[in-house]
Amino acid sequence: MIGLSGGVDSAVTACLLKDQGVHLEGVFMRNWNDEDSACQATTDEHDAKQLCTQLDIPFHSVNFSQRYMDRVFSVMLEDLKKGLTPNPDILCNQEIKFRVLLDYAKQHGADHLATGHYAQIGKFNNQPALARSVDDNKDQTYFLCRMPKDALSNVLFPIGVFDKPAIRHRAVRYHIPQAKKPDSTGICFIGERKFSEFISQYLLDIPGNIVDIHGKKIGEHKGLFFYTIGQRKGLSIGGLKNHDEKPWFVVDKDIHTNQVIVAQGEDHPRLFHQKLVARDIHWLVNPDQLNSTIDATAQIRHRQPCQPVHIEWSEHEMIATFSTPQRAITPGQSIAIYKNNICLGSAIITKAIR
Repeated sequence: MIGLSGGVDSAVTACLLKDQGVHLEGVFMRNWNDEDSACQATTDEHDAKQLCTQLDIPFHSVNFSQRYMDRVFSVMLEDLKKGLTPNPDILCNQEIKFRVLLDYAKQHGADHLATGHYAQIGKFNNQPALARSVDDNKDQTYFLCRMPKDALSNVLFPIGVFDKPAIRHRAVRYHIPQAKKPDSTGICFIGERKFSEFISQYLLDIPGNIVDIHGKKIGEHKGLFFYTIGQRKGLSIGGLKNHDEKPWFVVDKDIHTNQVIVAQGEDHPRLFHQKLVARDIHWLVNPDQLNSTIDATAQIRHRQPCQPVHIEWSEHEMIATFSTPQRAITPGQSIAIYKNNICLGSAIITKAIR
């Protein structure tokens, strides 16, 4: 079964599998119900169904909105209340796409679930493993770093051996309507809406002070959950007396005092840390085959080049020490660990250490 988003990547994935003679069925997954997102979801579903008609394969439409609300969105809201910056796309892959949707595919007789992710299935000690795409710029293993380990035997990522231009070229060659459709951006359930306006519908705004690194008040914020480490836009501060014109950046948040701490300059030392502590370790390989210390590479955000790192881990905690200081290490985000292009696993960042 092929998961279809209505976009070009999953469409080309379906065409590639059809060319290989695979018995194929398409499935479109709807994870959110509201008037603002319904229009785009309806368009995407139409495009997915049209592709299935073109390929002469069965089409399924499923609605997992309630499970998404329970397992992804509600969890995200709780993390935001704690002053964290969660990644709902990672959580969706963990809880919905490669758990609920994969179960649906199996229940309907499918041996595998294929998706249009830029990733590959490789090997680690002769076991299926999550491997990086050949296109480093589009690689999506960071978003997959917390997918269920046992799903690796039942998923396919056919476009992981191509770069994006090659996928666009194949879309034109296959004469599919998605050939010129732009890539989707942002969080799926927010779409083109502003995050701050959307999230205000679900969380109570608690205004507080914006202070500099010396504790001096220089502005006011609308609520901690509107801000993340490294953020520049939306601070509404500038032109202050006794300060130069360098832009201000969020360097920390204090949930106890309800303060956003800022500093001037995109290369301010307070933005950089060489260590981080993480929890909720999720291994995609057998942890019994790993040493308690690992020299590897890591990402702390999507599209960041992999950074050399030394990992120390135990059952409940991971300490990552980078070769060079990293900018804007953000609690609530994931650190994905790699060895020879294999994603070993990940953990949730709790704090940064100099």
